[in-house]
Order: sequence, then C-alpha cells, then structure tokens
Amino acid sequence: RQVGNRFHPGHNVGQGKDFTLFALADGIVQFDRNGRRVNVIPAEAN
Repeated sequence: RQVGNRFHPGHNVGQGKDFTLFALADGIVQFDRNGRRVNVIPAEAN
C-alpha cells in the first residue's frame, strides 16, 4: 500500500491521519505551487 500525500493542505484545508484532505470552510477549491498545494477560498457569506 502506498502511503503519503501527493497534495499538501493549504489555507482552510485539513488533513486526516490517512492523508485525506478536507475543507474547513465552504468555498472554491484552488491549487497552487505547481498544483501540489490545495487551498479553499471561502465563499462570501450572504
């Protein structure tokens, strides 16, 4: 079994102990750093 993370958590993104990424806030997913870091840009509260 391969273990590790191909994607790293950024802003508003958490990581489980099995390297699962999850959003900490509702919003839009954005990738940066050559597509390896995942950020969530919060949606505007209306």
